[in-house]
Amino acid sequence: MAGFRSLAYQVRDARNDRALRRHSLRRCLERFAPYGHRATWWHLCDRHGIAPEDRGADPLRLVAALEELEDARAVWLEYERQFAARRRREKHDGVRQPEWAWGGSGDAVVRCADPGVRPEGTLGEVLRRLVRALESEPGTACPVCGERELRWPSALSGPAAWGGGAWAWDGPVCGGCGIVVPRPALADTAVVHPAAAADAA
Repeated sequence: MAGFRSLAYQVRDARNDRALRRHSLRRCLERFAPYGHRATWWHLCDRHGIAPEDRGADPLRLVAALEELEDARAVWLEYERQFAARRRREKHDGVRQPEWAWGGSGDAVVRCADPGVRPEGTLGEVLRRLVRALESEPGTACPVCGERELRWPSALSGPAAWGGGAWAWDGPVCGGCGIVVPRPALADTAVVHPAAAADAA
């Protein structure tokens, strides 16, 4: 299976026809799609003037979209590298359980709840904002756009659903930019689910 860099090379290779270059860009999203596959594709198409279904898209636009994706990927890989180095130091110092651990994957590090609602700015800018938030004290607003209106998805019906496992990384949906805010970026007062608050009352 081709890796991200091999696919990126195919996007840039002028010997390839337009359909193959577009297909290779789409396959890059199988390796890294920070908003999720569909939302990331729509974002790149909107920003670079590519019709989502156009198999003969302008190669210059495809390469520009690829460069934006590569910038974001570099931001996230550096964050992962620094996080891994910090965990090695913590383990050396006897800290076996981190306060939190990133539970996402390359296909949705800042997932959009609705692919049609996405943050403003380039992918790299958005990931830099997220990384700054994850490296700072937890806050009470969206780390990407600063919006304070945070809504929990209806799928999270109670404490058992959101207390761990798959939901350990997921948090409320931002009412501004539409991302699913990572819980490690939020203070405890911002991650109380309405169902839990009602039970406690």
